[in-house]
Order: sequence, then C-alpha cells, then structure tokens
Amino acid sequence: MEFRQLGGSGFKVPVLSLGTGTFGGTNEFFKGFGTSDVKEATRLVDVALDAGMNMFDSADVYSGGVAEEILGQAIKGRRERVIISTKATFRTGTGPNDVGSSRYHLVRSCEASLRRLGTDFIDLFQLHGFDAVTPVEETLNALDDLVRAGKIRYIGCSNFSGWHLMKSLAVSERYNLARYVAHQAYYSLVGREYEWELMPLGLDQKVSAVVWSPLGWGRLTGKLRRGQPLPENTRLQNSVTASLGPQVPEEYLYRVVDALEEVARETGKTVPQIALNWVLGRPTVANVIIGARTEEQLRQNLGALGWSLSPEQVAKLDAASALPSAYPYWHQRQFVERNPFPTS
Repeated sequence: MEFRQLGGSGFKVPVLSLGTGTFGGTNEFFKGFGTSDVKEATRLVDVALDAGMNMFDSADVYSGGVAEEILGQAIKGRRERVIISTKATFRTGTGPNDVGSSRYHLVRSCEASLRRLGTDFIDLFQLHGFDAVTPVEETLNALDDLVRAGKIRYIGCSNFSGWHLMKSLAVSERYNLARYVAHQAYYSLVGREYEWELMPLGLDQKVSAVVWSPLGWGRLTGKLRRGQPLPENTRLQNSVTASLGPQVPEEYLYRVVDALEEVARETGKTVPQIALNWVLGRPTVANVIIGARTEEQLRQNLGALGWSLSPEQVAKLDAASALPSAYPYWHQRQFVERNPFPTS
C-alpha cells in the first residue's frame, strides 16, 4: 500500500481508504449505499487491514450515527492500527443549534463521534460543508481547541468553494490556528470541476484532496451499458439516493464509459480499477475513498493499485471526459504561458 503526505502536514495516509456510507443503511438515502451490519463491516475491515489499507472514513450523519457505531465495533481492540476520519456540520437533530460549524455544535458533534467510535481521538476531523452563518474565526478557534485538547489530530473540510477554503486558510494563518490539510471533494472521470479552482488552490496552499465518490456516484462500476436498464444493487436504482448525488448527462457518461472499456481491453483491468487509477494519478490527490457492499467489491477496488496507466491512455480518458469550463476558467486556459494546468 502506497502512503502519501497529507497536505502541508507531516502525516501520511494510505492512497485508498474505506468509506463507511455502506454501514447501517438505516434510512432511505443510505439504503442506496448498503446495509452492512457489524459482522459484515468487521470482515471488510479485516480485508482492508490485510491489504495495508488502514484508513476508514465516516460522518456523524451516515445512517444517523449508526455507521460510526458500526465502525467503532469493527475496529475494537485494534485502534492503534487504524486511521479514522469523520465529519460534522450537517444537521443531527431538530434543535436550532443541532447544525452548522458553531463552537457549540462542533464540540458536541466531536464528543458524540468519539463516543460512537469508542476512541479517545479522531485522526482527521472534517467539516462536511461550509457554514456561512457562523464566523470562520469561531469555527477555526473551536477546531484549534479540539486539537490542543488532543481530541482530534488534524483538521480538514469538505465540499468547500475555493473562496471558502482560502478565507479559512487566511484566518488560520492570521491567528496561528490549526490549518486545513485536507479537502474531501467529489472528483471523478465524470465530475472534473474540482480541477477548475480547488486543485490549483490545493497545490498552492498544500491542501490535499481526499476524494469521495471516485466512481461518479456508482456510474463507473462497469455495470452501466448504453441502451440497457440499470443493474440491480446500485444506488442509482434508489430514487432518493440518485437524486441527491451528482447529475451526469447520459451521452457524456457513455462517452466516458466507452473510453474506459477501450482502456480495459488494452490493460486487462476492470472499468472501476481504471477509473480509480486515473484519479489516483491526479495532482493533489492523497487519498481516494472507496465504498464496498461486499468483500468481492473491496478486493476488486484494491486492484486499482500497483500499476499505472500509460500517458496515451490517460490522454484518451482525459479527452473523453473533457467538458467546457465555466467562466473564468475557460478564459484562464487561454493564458497557459503564465497560468498552466496543474501537473504535479
């Protein structure tokens, strides 16, 4: 298992981590991901650790906290072997303070996650989204206090705009507070908007990408075929799960799938292995979160490691997945002499 440095920190993480969105499935949205119980989750953790994949990602809202509880049971007795990342900010109750990145909510959320996970500390604690109501200074002071108290080791964010992240980094620098080292972001061959601003920002400010849904919300599993019905056991069959994920034009999707299948024939690898390998080769990417309903799926995803796409194959996938950029990015691409595309 390859390990990469997480942002500007000295901390190294495996290039793949196991997402726990498939643990529990206690509401309609998360049923679309999976319904793994403690026994099934423990087996997946076993397989992951045997492969050297010792990082596990969760969130307080995954199945209403049940995913964290199941993960805590699955890693019981081997906490020292694993890296835990989890998230807070989204609504966890009906009260006016049960949402957001206020000091009140973040401290309560962190302490609740610690209890559910059965641990004294969280390795990477991330904001699940940007809270434009709470002052950034309050949020970062609260996170800095949690770091100094030893309850979390490193902080990150998720689903931020470029200005959200840059403003936060500026506040951290101004007041000497804990700094985001990771941005958990959606990035895939059918979702490349991350490249427009967040990737250059990450390179410039040493904030690594921790990628969620690298298979395009279940679209790049190799099961989707042009002109054929959706396969069973996919989150796209669940109308609630499908509607709340990224939307992808059908013809664009199948253009990318066609290119993936062509590269699959050339390499002898599977479509999802190629899609994952492509993401792993992109600038700023330190870790890619993979989900698995079954042990077989997990082992298949682990096959994305240990080999590389050729430059010609990368170019083929890049061309198939390219989309017109929004302003001002299309204009900036005309000034490549001093505004080059990120390459490392």
